[in-house]
Formats: sequence, structure tokens, C-alpha cells
Amino acid sequence: MKIMIVDDAPFMLEIQRTILESAGYKVIAEAANGKDAVGLALRTRPDVILMDMVMPEKSGVDAAREILEKLPKTKIIAISTLDQESMVLKALDAGCKSYVVKPFEKAELLGAIDQLLDKNQHVETAYE
Repeated sequence: MKIMIVDDAPFMLEIQRTILESAGYKVIAEAANGKDAVGLALRTRPDVILMDMVMPEKSGVDAAREILEKLPKTKIIAISTLDQESMVLKALDAGCKSYVVKPFEKAELLGAIDQLLDKNQHVETAYE
């Protein structure tokens, strides 16, 4: 599975990459703003995108909406420090499948990905 990380804070990109790689996920791309995220997503076609919602040049909400218009099977998890109902609703309205609030624990981030991918169901059907 291919994952892309989008965040304007370099330390957050590093934290997320470390968490994902330690769990065996492959990070194929990183972007620091919504504008770059759109172009990178179209080139790399990730399965999952961890998308910060508040960024320069293009918000995560706008970037998610644009990416999903062209890559509708991509699953996007919205990430933000803004623990506000309005931001959650905007992210979900844009097509994001889940929402994680910073600061987050490793288990919380991985749990959001696992829930999104429904790993347990895939394991069961793989052996049937």
C-alpha cells in the first residue's frame, strides 16, 4: 500500500513517516502544501493520503476535493490541530474518510488507517 503525507510542518512529516514506516507502510511521497499535494497525488497515485487541513497555497479541504475528483478511489485522512466540528464537517464534505486531531498518538494514527482499510476483513477473505 502506498501512502502520501501532506503537512506544512517538516517535523510533522517526519513524525508521520517514522510512525508509518515502523508499522511497515510505504511512504511514497510528501508535500508541504495543498497545491503540491494535488500534483504529487496525480503523479504517484497513492492509496491513502494523510492530509493536513490548514496549509499555505491551498487548504487541505480544497486539495482533498481536487484530488478526489480525479482519483476517487484514494482514501484521505484529514489531520489538523483544529478540533472544531466545522473543520471535521468540511473535511468529510470534501470526501475525507476519517479525521485525526493533532497531537495524536501512534496508535491513534495507525488505528485510523487500519479502520479505513478494514485490515481484519482483508485477512479473513485472503484465506477463504
